[in-house]
Amino acid sequence: MNLDSLIEKEFRTTEVQKKAFKKIGLKTIENLLFYFPSRYENTEELKNIKNLQNNDKTIIYAKVKSINMRKAYVKKIPMTEAILEDTTGTIKAIWFNQPYIAKMLAVGSSVKLQGTITERNRQLCINNPEYKIVAEIPLDIDKSLFNSKNSKKDNFIYPIYSEKRGLNSGWIYHKIQKIFSENILDELEDPIPEKVLKKYNLPTLKTALIWIHSPQKKSDAVAARKRFAFEEIFFIQLSRAKLKKEYQENPSFKIKKTKKEMNEFIKRFPFTPTLSQKKSINQILEDFGKNFAMNRLLEGDVGSGKTAVAASAVYAVTTTKPNGKNYGNLQTAYMVPTEILAKQHFESFIKYFSHLNINIGLITSSGCCKFPSKVDPTDWTKISRAQLLKWVEDGSIPILIGTHSLISKSVKFKSLAYVIIDEQHRFGLMQRKRLTQKSDSEIENLCPHLLSMTATPIPRTLALSIYGDLDLTLLDEMPHGRKPIITNIITPSKRNESYEKIRKELKKGRQMYVICPRIDEPDPDKATALRLKSVKAEAKRLKKEIFPEYEIGILHSKMKPNEKEEIMNDFVNKKISILVATSVIEVGVNVPNATVIILEGAERFGLAQLHQLRGRVIRSNHQSYCYVFCESKTKKTIERLNALKTAKNGFELSEFDLEIRGPGELIGNKQWGISDLGMEAIKNIKMLEASRKEAQQIIEKDPKLKKYPLIKERVVKTKELIHFE
Repeated sequence: MNLDSLIEKEFRTTEVQKKAFKKIGLKTIENLLFYFPSRYENTEELKNIKNLQNNDKTIIYAKVKSINMRKAYVKKIPMTEAILEDTTGTIKAIWFNQPYIAKMLAVGSSVKLQGTITERNRQLCINNPEYKIVAEIPLDIDKSLFNSKNSKKDNFIYPIYSEKRGLNSGWIYHKIQKIFSENILDELEDPIPEKVLKKYNLPTLKTALIWIHSPQKKSDAVAARKRFAFEEIFFIQLSRAKLKKEYQENPSFKIKKTKKEMNEFIKRFPFTPTLSQKKSINQILEDFGKNFAMNRLLEGDVGSGKTAVAASAVYAVTTTKPNGKNYGNLQTAYMVPTEILAKQHFESFIKYFSHLNINIGLITSSGCCKFPSKVDPTDWTKISRAQLLKWVEDGSIPILIGTHSLISKSVKFKSLAYVIIDEQHRFGLMQRKRLTQKSDSEIENLCPHLLSMTATPIPRTLALSIYGDLDLTLLDEMPHGRKPIITNIITPSKRNESYEKIRKELKKGRQMYVICPRIDEPDPDKATALRLKSVKAEAKRLKKEIFPEYEIGILHSKMKPNEKEEIMNDFVNKKISILVATSVIEVGVNVPNATVIILEGAERFGLAQLHQLRGRVIRSNHQSYCYVFCESKTKKTIERLNALKTAKNGFELSEFDLEIRGPGELIGNKQWGISDLGMEAIKNIKMLEASRKEAQQIIEKDPKLKKYPLIKERVVKTKELIHFE
């Protein structure tokens, strides 16, 4: 047996178990070693056999009086039965589907069992107990167990592993103990440098594996989990630090603009920029003047004005000639996650740049557009994809806005100097990389500046982890004159009262969003289907029972792009008063006259997402209202939702969500490839900063990791596992 040995070759396994291995990604002995317990049991309710009662969760010390393997009478499943005895009596133990136990527990051996007492045929027994062979048994539990010199070493913390059908925790535990007995741990090399382990008092890899699977005391398990948590975020930080170093080695376009030039452009905005916006613009311009490419994340609350900051930088780029030439313009690519948002930004940029006499392009899967039109210089026109691509490639279109279509192979730029990615968390690392590599052969050695943006409030620990290769800029002010949204948490009994308040706003000519968790009604024949509000059914109900006098439209992800566009245009032009939608409107939709939003089934959303959705009605200086409708009346749910009323901003909310729901709920550990242990570690700011500091020092001294072959190998694996999408 070695680390690369296949589990099914070393241990007898059933077809059901093989399927379970595949589901949880266990293939080799090494994989099994790194399948960590999800929790530990250390129940101190030890009893002798005569005092046991039905449903007791207990620990028993006993001797094996008899043991055999047989098949169940009806279902014919294999089972091990043992009669156990102590000084007070006997009890039967039964293990289902575990015939091997009959060979592992010899008659006369002393065991410690942990499990739940049940009643079968009017007799007490213990089903599928966890067990451990011990050297001796305290003679009288009532009198001597807690005073015995041997009692401490006999008490043990039993690891509990996440189970799948056919694969139980006990099987995993005993197989890992078998692996330990083969001295395989000696094959493992520790990827964390020894000086780092000593500095933070972390156990070695071999010790940590033994402690996490077979802790003698609680502190062993804690120390082992701390080590593996540190290890995971340490390699994430190394991966991000290496990416940042590599990006900074790329020479880029030097773009310089005077304060007077920038102020002339900023004055065109129909609002006064906040101090935070001005600071952000200055930081970006400073980056433009450096010898390497900018790689910055602009994080701002919903409605804080990120687009205006991005546009200011676009102005600096567009009005700069490529490579010191006296003709042409440097180019910008602006990628957004939805067609609705792409169209919206296209129209905003026309307003910002119409005075400059430059071309602006739009590319999405449903078509291409260009401003200005030959027929009407004040308006845009639809053009063919081939024509748009030609003008982008020859530099005639300096600003191109689009969705994922921007990263298709056919899109080529002449002088791409600036890349903006809106809602960074919607795009993967590879998508980002593909866009920044779209250079023309004439300037192929120059890398474009990159600005990533997000309105999803990210706690500092998460930002340092998942965006560790980006410099961070925060927009922490709202535009002048914006009134805080009045938020109300509504339980079922207060619905009708809320509808009447909403009617008053609609009578003023305002508009409303209604957000539902699903598109269609669930199948009524499915007992497990969640009874959540659906877009289609709720729109019908509102029209029939609540607001018959108003036009109601629906919007969801399954609609065709032209249908979505038509509905949004009708909503913007006030032909529709109420828009019932899924969270498809979460990102960037801008309708200033919409001042009311209902969030149905709010308990199903994270606080950060609810905050994002609520931000749809903070697009004007009118008073806005958010009605958070929840079906649950539990204290915990109401308390969590009340944070929407008390938190000062989205960042505070995200910190609250991090504590209550965990990092996985904020960013999705399944799609990110970060383990539960790593996700929990992200909450620990001290551990995070320590791992970040060590990673940066290693990359600074040895960017290629030539002195650290083990680290280099692991960093490559980390990049493959952690998708950052």
